Amino acid sequence: MQVAEQHAKDGHQVLPFETQAAFEEWLENHHETVSALWLKLAKRGNPVSSVTYADAVDAALCFGWVDGQTLRWDDDWYLQRFSPRKARSIWSKINVDKAEALVAAGRMRPSGLAAIERAKAAGYWDAAYEGSASIEVPEDLQAFLDAHPEAAEFFASLSSQNRYALLFRLKTAVRPATRKNRFDKFTAMLLAGETFYP
Repeated sequence: MQVAEQHAKDGHQVLPFETQAAFEEWLENHHETVSALWLKLAKRGNPVSSVTYADAVDAALCFGWVDGQTLRWDDDWYLQRFSPRKARSIWSKINVDKAEALVAAGRMRPSGLAAIERAKAAGYWDAAYEGSASIEVPEDLQAFLDAHPEAAEFFASLSSQNRYALLFRLKTAVRPATRKNRFDKFTAMLLAGETFYP
């Protein structure tokens, strides 16, 4: 609770909303003038209802906002930070799919559409990353692993956290030079038996 209270004092409001419509109304009035918000969300079992996390993410995407850090508030509530998406913000495949559905449903607002256009122009839309359960090994890395059995054996032994860290960093490299540098570094790490996390 202390950490959440500290963040509540950083100039950003902590607000609860009972419904998605109430959160959307707040975003309509404040999405261009507020730099962040701590949304107070009810935990399961809380007798007081609030907008759900999923509905809050949809509302935020409509206005070009994105969810961020999560903090514990108390036994009944937690905080989810929402803020305007930065121009160089990477997109998850989940949010790309949600945004496309919101566009198709006619719910996306001009600021949300602008965030999508910025992402497309910068290459972040097409480079959207997959979640840890569905991310796949890229062809060039698979070819490397096939050619280096010792690296393949080490890769197979990685924890899910280390495996995703490597694949995520490869997937989110937008520029070819960045991706090549990462590929070279990560394949050297695999050959040396090194990981990102202990």
